[in-house]
Amino acid sequence: MQTLINITGLSIGMAACLLILMYVFDELSFDKFWANGDRIYRMALERRYPGRATGYAIIPPSYAQSVKKELPEVEESTRIFGAGGTTLFRHNNEVYAEKNMLWADSNFFKVFKLPLLQGNPEKALMAPNTVVLTESTAKRFFGTANAMGMYLEQVQGPKLQVTGVCADVPSNTHFKFDFLAAVKGNLFAEATNHVSFAAATYLLLKPHTLPQQAQAKFSAIVEKYASGEIQRTFGVSYQDYVKAGNGYFYFLQPLKSIHLESHLEGELGTNGSSNLVYIFMVIAIFVLLIACINFMNLATARSTERAKEVGIRKALGSTKSQLAFQFLTESVLLSVSSFFVASMIVVLALPFFNNLTGKQLLLDTFYTWQTIPLMLFLSVLVGLMAGIYPAGVLSSFQPIQVLKGKFISKKQGHLLRNGLVVFQFSISIVLIIGTLVVYRQLTYIQNKELGYSKDFVIHLRGAGFLAERTEVFKEQIKKIAGIEKVGGTNAEPGQEQFFGITFRKGGEKESVTGKTMVADEGYLQTLNMSVAEGRFFNKDFNDSLSVILNQEAVKALGLKNPVGQKIFSPDNMVREDGGEMAYTIVGVVKDFHFSSLHQKITPLFIINNRFFGRTSNLMGVRVNTSNFKEVTAKLEQTWKKFLPEQPFNYAFLDANLADLYRNERVSQQVFWIFSCLGILIACMGLLGLVSYIVQQRTKEIGIRKVLGASVPGIIVLVSKDLLKLVLIALIVASPLAYYLMNAWLQDFAYRTNIAWWIFVLAGGMAVLIAFVTISLQSIKAALMNPVKSLKAE
Repeated sequence: MQTLINITGLSIGMAACLLILMYVFDELSFDKFWANGDRIYRMALERRYPGRATGYAIIPPSYAQSVKKELPEVEESTRIFGAGGTTLFRHNNEVYAEKNMLWADSNFFKVFKLPLLQGNPEKALMAPNTVVLTESTAKRFFGTANAMGMYLEQVQGPKLQVTGVCADVPSNTHFKFDFLAAVKGNLFAEATNHVSFAAATYLLLKPHTLPQQAQAKFSAIVEKYASGEIQRTFGVSYQDYVKAGNGYFYFLQPLKSIHLESHLEGELGTNGSSNLVYIFMVIAIFVLLIACINFMNLATARSTERAKEVGIRKALGSTKSQLAFQFLTESVLLSVSSFFVASMIVVLALPFFNNLTGKQLLLDTFYTWQTIPLMLFLSVLVGLMAGIYPAGVLSSFQPIQVLKGKFISKKQGHLLRNGLVVFQFSISIVLIIGTLVVYRQLTYIQNKELGYSKDFVIHLRGAGFLAERTEVFKEQIKKIAGIEKVGGTNAEPGQEQFFGITFRKGGEKESVTGKTMVADEGYLQTLNMSVAEGRFFNKDFNDSLSVILNQEAVKALGLKNPVGQKIFSPDNMVREDGGEMAYTIVGVVKDFHFSSLHQKITPLFIINNRFFGRTSNLMGVRVNTSNFKEVTAKLEQTWKKFLPEQPFNYAFLDANLADLYRNERVSQQVFWIFSCLGILIACMGLLGLVSYIVQQRTKEIGIRKVLGASVPGIIVLVSKDLLKLVLIALIVASPLAYYLMNAWLQDFAYRTNIAWWIFVLAGGMAVLIAFVTISLQSIKAALMNPVKSLKAE
């Protein structure tokens, strides 16, 4: 039984460890494959506003050229621009909605040396309206990778000529593309701009250059190139602008750290979490430790069974070192056997684990001729670590004492076993508490009042293609049974579609930069938002130059009685001639969470879409029925009547918001699964330990039953000491779990508290599970015929 428990426990522990290592290795491998990757850095920005700061992964487009010109440390600089959502292509009379399209400078392949299967990397992106396709994309569109010179027709935009075909971009990079189009000819990208953010900018530093050398010169470059634009845009000198609390602080991010460490606005993709990686690694170590402790505990507990063997071997001339070597060899063989069993478990569990983590982990990328010897070495190491103490205990028995039957288990052995049980259950309780805290935070997120109603809202993407037919389309879909409200916007709550804009109140030079949302007269009502003052946009008014503020914006501008007041914006994105534009405040909406709950609510300015031709990229539809299938089918029918060539693309608002917390959901599920595994392994060890204790006390139990002890009394006798250890484990685990989970909660601007009952519940669960485990053996012992118990010895 002991061997079975040990192999099972070690196998499960190793399998859990291997699965987590596969995840960790994949996360740590991001952007490690790029040639010269240790010299590539992304230039990012901390934009400081009075009283707050925001980090951006995109910066003004002109800095790539300015930094290359000013800094001798920079060998190359290149820019990447996101396509801003879905790009539609028409090919063979079919329309394809493509999400993975980026735009880049002509020197992209000088910085990112992705091999071109066709085309010249130095010339592929030199001309306007050219594109490089990945190999799989070329085959998907043209049936062959030989796509040079062929054309891709954009539904909205010029035809793009294929000037290169590159190898597929590996999945372990922070930016991915199927189409890489030339930014050459884009007027916005080529205009002088050191203020508005748009480009992900990458620098290839010269060999042996420290990033700090280049970074230290950024402030001088900002003052040299941006001060004039700031003066023209905001009407104040650069010095006064900085004194007011504003600032542009640029810094360099190592390419290899972006995926795990960078969570700025404007990221080119969804990045991972270093915290999640650390949590996974700790859990893997914990589960493996629990399995190793099982081995140590059971081996030392059952040392009396092998005492005579040791005594005879020593009497026949075996030395202590020989015996220790024998026991260590047994331990290593058991560990290596467990490794092979664990590998089979990994094969079976990998599809489930991939589904859990959202990964596409493959066995052949992890089990290689390089890693298998390493894993075998680690399994040997685990065997040595788990077996070294039991081997030392067993080999130190004195043969004369043992053969005379005077061997008595040492007090130190009992203390060690008790300590190991406490350690095992402490780890398990930490995992249980972690699971409960993550679940509580996710529940808090799901139930927190967001300032709008997220349920029963469908967003139709690509509504901008309706153009002048937008209002007619809205009137048509309002007639569909089950549709309650309709409204258009450019930015969906929770997504990074809110661009920046600056306003100042009349008579003051100090300005406030916040986020902007473009909406029509119906969108805010579609989300059931609430007005604190004034009104929503209304078709009965000329609201083309009206603005609605959130309460945070009113506070930041220092406005009293804001409705009816004018505020002024200098941003070029609002007025093409660059002049200052006056807006009239018509309403104040109650603060709502337009970003995830990781971030605090910041100033928001809502502009009417009349200024943008009454078109909106997104159309929100509120339904008052749970029959979504029927409603979406009718929506699609109407969509096809207006836009027969455009794919019908929709999403539910509540589902998109839930996606913001994917990492947290993964954490919860991993905590739960591995908590269960940890408890299972710990209980297997406890079962073996109780079995041994019962065996040692068989005669005592028989005598007690003869003297009238009841079955419950026998169960208490066997259980009480071990349950005390579980309670001690709760005391040990609680402060550690509180510290770890409180640190995890700091990633949220809005978070729940760690309630006292979580610790009580975790302790109660551990005690209950331990009691059930102990009872399996203690009930069996209590029900045994005392005559047989006494005859057994």
